Amino acid sequence: MARAPQKPFSGSVTIFHERWLPEEAIPVGYAALIHAYELAVPVPRTLAAIGPRHKVYEDDGWRIFTPRHQPANTLDAQLTFSLRYEGLDLAVLKALFRATGPDPIAEIVRAAPTGSYARRIWFLYEWLLQEQLDLPDAATGAYAPVVDPERQWAIVGSNSTRHRVKNNLPGTPDFCPMIFMTQELNALVSRNLAAQARALVADVPADLLARTAALLLLKDSRSSFQIEGEDPPQDRIQRWGQVIRQAGRRAIDLEELLRLQRIVIGDARFVRLGLRIEGGFVGEHERNIGTPIPDHISARHEDLEKLTNGLTAFDKMVAPELDPVVAAAVLAFGFVYIHPFEDGNGRLHRFLIHHVLAARGFNPQGIVFPVSAVILDRIEDYRRTLESYSQRLLPLIRWTATERGNVEVLNETVDFYRFFDATPHAEFLFSCVARTIDVDLPAETAFLAGYDTFKKRVSALIDMPDRVMDLLFRFLRQNNGTLSKRAREREFAGLTDSEAAEIQSIYEEILPTLSGGNTSAT
Repeated sequence: MARAPQKPFSGSVTIFHERWLPEEAIPVGYAALIHAYELAVPVPRTLAAIGPRHKVYEDDGWRIFTPRHQPANTLDAQLTFSLRYEGLDLAVLKALFRATGPDPIAEIVRAAPTGSYARRIWFLYEWLLQEQLDLPDAATGAYAPVVDPERQWAIVGSNSTRHRVKNNLPGTPDFCPMIFMTQELNALVSRNLAAQARALVADVPADLLARTAALLLLKDSRSSFQIEGEDPPQDRIQRWGQVIRQAGRRAIDLEELLRLQRIVIGDARFVRLGLRIEGGFVGEHERNIGTPIPDHISARHEDLEKLTNGLTAFDKMVAPELDPVVAAAVLAFGFVYIHPFEDGNGRLHRFLIHHVLAARGFNPQGIVFPVSAVILDRIEDYRRTLESYSQRLLPLIRWTATERGNVEVLNETVDFYRFFDATPHAEFLFSCVARTIDVDLPAETAFLAGYDTFKKRVSALIDMPDRVMDLLFRFLRQNNGTLSKRAREREFAGLTDSEAAEIQSIYEEILPTLSGGNTSAT
């Protein structure tokens, strides 16, 4: 491919790609390369620029560097700046390499054959484009990591003797989102949430733990349907809960995803099962003529097999080397952006979270963290997390409406679904998992223990069947610890005034243990 003309910045600017800078500054690194080569890529969440002051600071999506950091306005210098200070943005790099063609990259390597940045650039070119440059194998130079593990998540990886680098990329050329090492993520990882969860349940009696697990599972299953705006029958909720209980037992491949989709859909008379054979989008239709109004456009159906292969390779080879929650975020949100099926993508996306956590032994044996319930509670945060990438992606996709009210994508988009910054997604999921451990797990256990105490004390006062006891408890829950006049006159007309008062007093005593727990007594 012919090399695109460069359009260097002639001086400071105040706006770049409709994004205001905090002060007049010269965009550098990825921003300069996107501008110079007119790259049609999602703009990185954080960009770099050279400001007039001798102060490095971050503000509203910009990291402003000092004049001494100013790189020369050359491909080599801007690329090196990006790798050194901004980390890897594989979507930008692949688009850039296609725009430059092989010769300028080979020139960079020939000019500094032992340079660590030159060898990393060389490796990334061949890895991303899957084609070799006309260069002999590197003969000298210490092995340099492709990913800076102090800046972005990486795996142990393996050496590439041709480039004398360590390939520690957390994925394959078919699927490799990147995640930055943020203070929030580092703090959550350092908490060792898995050990904290195991400690929480270590002293819980087995029967109480089993009932807690059942409640959490039902809560997650029901919430996953509610997120999709569905209110299915109880038996369907329970069936999906049983599927979630089995998460992590089978490797994720296309056959397994198809099996799960069949379970999710149930009645498939009006849904085509399997990979899509046309476009897909998430959004609405214009009321009168049915024109699509997309919030997110899914991967082209022609690319689904390659992207699905990338997902399954990540699950098999990469996920075991990453923090379990980080790996779950990458796999699950990557899947939902690709949206490979006509229907069922949302629930499968959340199933994949459970799959990774269970496969890695993150949650205690038999316990399913009710992540979907937390997502439902934080639905606006969830949507903002999804939009952190889909809103940057949407303007780059050229599409036309089909006669059936669908979309047909007109440009190449496959790399947009392979390479994205999954940092917000990992932070969001980690915070959801932390909430289940800090709040939901102890609250559900305390709730059931409190119910058992209530049942035992009321049974000592008056004998009643379990189903009546459950109804009594629910009535008290619904009426702030007091039996309503209706309940006293109908279902519990047999209680004396003193018995009713004593039962209400018992409930009031155990109320602190019930706060935040499940609204069901069983």
